[in-house]
Amino acid sequence: MSHNSDQPDLRRRDFIGKTVLAAGAASIAPGVMLTMANAGSDEGVSSKVRWGMLIDTNKCADGCSACVAACNQENGIDLIERPAGQSDAMWDAQRPQWVRKVKLKDNLTGEITNLPMMCQHCEHPPCVDVCPTGASFKRADGLVLVDRHTCIGCRYCMMACPYKARSFIHQDVASQRTGTPRGKGCVESCTLCVQRLDAGDQTTACQDACNREGHQAILFGDLKNPDSEIARALKAYHSRQIRADLELNTGVRYTNI
Repeated sequence: MSHNSDQPDLRRRDFIGKTVLAAGAASIAPGVMLTMANAGSDEGVSSKVRWGMLIDTNKCADGCSACVAACNQENGIDLIERPAGQSDAMWDAQRPQWVRKVKLKDNLTGEITNLPMMCQHCEHPPCVDVCPTGASFKRADGLVLVDRHTCIGCRYCMMACPYKARSFIHQDVASQRTGTPRGKGCVESCTLCVQRLDAGDQTTACQDACNREGHQAILFGDLKNPDSEIARALKAYHSRQIRADLELNTGVRYTNI
């Protein structure tokens, strides 16, 4: 029987998932379980949809961090407290960041471009390729996620990600939101607000925050629906992938860079 080396062994992942569930889900706080909506399963999602994002860097305002703050609040990242006595450098290196503001400078013209950087939700995600347990996986609708039950914290995915989009949780997570469970020893990254999508919403927290600020730099939607606003915008405007040379076919695209 032929084996596709570009894809994880689904039977092995299924076995691991069932074994973990049979042993009992890991409890990380009273009433909080380390589950991810539809994790490891295509139930409720379809390959007819591919969620993605288009970011207009001309509209991304210098000094604005509304998208970062909204992401932190939506996913409970703002609930992590800085360990007592930890230096500024260590805190900056270890604190989780699902979205970070990046400045690009054109060495020829000196022009500065601002953009938010997050998981790019690749069609061919390197993080999935290197994960030894199948914890990093891609759903049928294009979302690249992490199953906290099977993540062993090896951080191979962090080394493989060309966008530095993943974070490792170094300390205990005492307070968190039940819709976005998080735990020490796990790797995590932007999920394009999977908890909202699975609840029937079709916007992300960062998009909503950007719109409230009046910038409207972030457009989210179904890339495969020709009638969606994002699909029409991608046809109307030239957009680029970050590190297009890697041929990952990212779900996040940028204009005016």
